[in-house]
Amino acid sequence: MARLALRGGLLAAFRLRHPEQVRRVVFVCLGNICRSAYAQRVAGRLGMQAASVGLSTCTGAPSPPSALRAAERCGEDLRAHRATDLRDFEVLPGDLLLAMEVRHARALQRRLAGRDDIQIALLGLWCAPPMPHLHDPYTLSDAYFDQCFERLRQAVHQLHRTLSRGAA
Repeated sequence: MARLALRGGLLAAFRLRHPEQVRRVVFVCLGNICRSAYAQRVAGRLGMQAASVGLSTCTGAPSPPSALRAAERCGEDLRAHRATDLRDFEVLPGDLLLAMEVRHARALQRRLAGRDDIQIALLGLWCAPPMPHLHDPYTLSDAYFDQCFERLRQAVHQLHRTLSRGAA
């Protein structure tokens, strides 16, 4: 459904419009223990100002063992990561909030209505091919975790290139 919505132009609101205005990237998923945590780690390694949050999580929760193992297989370490709920996070002017799923982006729109100093986009639009929905690997197989984390890595690297061009 998300790919059809993308092709039909229904997700235009979740594309990056002003890369030159981005000061920090904030990765958003539901629990902030797998996808957004990993994306934040990759972005940090690229020198990006990065944070991550969950829309429905318990602040302070660690990443599960399955995510720790998958991150380690990808050369990253999530052991120090602790989840942060959006309610416990300060969204700053210049933030680019990058949702993993369309429903997350819509929830951000509702919760942050009236904030014209931030942008909301779908991280999967930086995948090749674009994937507006980056499915949650939590409770799924190691193979799916690896595939998900590879897509996230690819998207974050492409986002970094996009933002580097926008800042030039």
